[in-house]
Amino acid sequence: MLNLWQLDAAELVDGFGANEFTPIEALEACLARAAACQSALNMFVSLDQNARRASEESARRWARREPISPLDGVPISVKDNVHVAGLSTSWGSRLLEGYVAPRDEAPVARLRAAGAVLFGKTNCPEFAMQGTTTNALAGTTGNPWRADLTPGGSSGGAVAAVAACCGPLALTTDGGGSTRRPASHTGLYGFKPSMGIVPRGGGLPEIFQDFEVVGAVGRSLRDVSTMTDTLAGRALPDGAPLRRILFVPRFGTHPVDPAIDAEVRAAAHRFETLGCVVEEAVEFGIADRVNALWPTLSSVGLAWMIECAGQFDELSRRAVPLDLDLLTPASRAALEAGRSASATLLFEVFAAVRELERELAVIFSHHDAILTPATAALPWPANETHPLVIAGEPVGPRGHAVFTAFANAAGLPAIAVPSGFVDGLPTGFQIVGRRGEDSALLALARLYDDMHPWRPSWPDPKIRKVQR
Repeated sequence: MLNLWQLDAAELVDGFGANEFTPIEALEACLARAAACQSALNMFVSLDQNARRASEESARRWARREPISPLDGVPISVKDNVHVAGLSTSWGSRLLEGYVAPRDEAPVARLRAAGAVLFGKTNCPEFAMQGTTTNALAGTTGNPWRADLTPGGSSGGAVAAVAACCGPLALTTDGGGSTRRPASHTGLYGFKPSMGIVPRGGGLPEIFQDFEVVGAVGRSLRDVSTMTDTLAGRALPDGAPLRRILFVPRFGTHPVDPAIDAEVRAAAHRFETLGCVVEEAVEFGIADRVNALWPTLSSVGLAWMIECAGQFDELSRRAVPLDLDLLTPASRAALEAGRSASATLLFEVFAAVRELERELAVIFSHHDAILTPATAALPWPANETHPLVIAGEPVGPRGHAVFTAFANAAGLPAIAVPSGFVDGLPTGFQIVGRRGEDSALLALARLYDDMHPWRPSWPDPKIRKVQR
């Protein structure tokens, strides 16, 4: 029999309904698992002592047979760039050290209203701006499959917690792939909804503007779909699976790890066996301009936030001007890039987005979805910012991340789906759909998942302890 911490959200809810165990027992199992894994992985930055009260309230509802949602009593963690009332929000930065959120951000409030048990905050890089998860305040997070390697970023703590079975679901954010790439690195489903599907409000300064959206990671596609409905505040309308797929194995001339390429090609073949029409793109360079410009957006956003620090409760507690020596070198470099960026450069970012949208409209007139790798590289050492070489070719800081930002730029729904293991490490693929057709995209992922279900084993994160 599986331990409670090994069950996904739907299995937990089934058990609650059958009176086999209670939300109190489920939470205690997840907390015990978190305690066993924290020293090896460094996933959590805080735990909520009020979570036990929430689990007790849920248990009483289940005892009365009055659950309020399909997530009632389910333990869920929250990325540390989203406010949870009564818990600290550090955003991975010493500038926010000691800040306690007075209220829930809107997506958190929806989860709480649904009876979810919000039990902890997970680690992220400073300002959620890096593709790995380390910061000067909380340290480095490791990958449950090999703790000396990164789980990716910026939702690295979130995916590490779920992959290590410290809760079946996590709330994440995605401003350029921060949900999907880490999900792929840890064998999870990671969904980024269309822009506007999950309303936000009452959160941190929006340095990514609306391009950053709240999403979910989980060990089952069913759980991720259920959580998306809850975050959206409504059940997304049913969608028929998409059938015409454009398979893009490579963006421009950017290299892809050969083993990842083989996995995604195998997935493309499986979609064909499911009755989908799969066409391989001869070349695909439409995202190159956006990829080159994408860091400008958050850099300028960071510069704006620092300049206007007195306007934000999270920063106004400190003396203004802020002590920028508290920033990590990566954030200081991004800040200087933002300060030196011209207005015309920022306008070029938005012009590139519009051009991308026009080119994608042509693609989606002939295809229903785009299939790509979720990431170009397997996990690299946790204390390194990025892989220096992919497939024998030197790459820059975002060489591993070329496949994801275009979906943010165009506001498209995108999901990372696990597909297999390479040298003991999980990997997966990404499928992207038309804006607003989230249900249809999830239906396509479900079509694949029904025929090729992901059956993860349980990683032992104590094998290799991450060095912090």
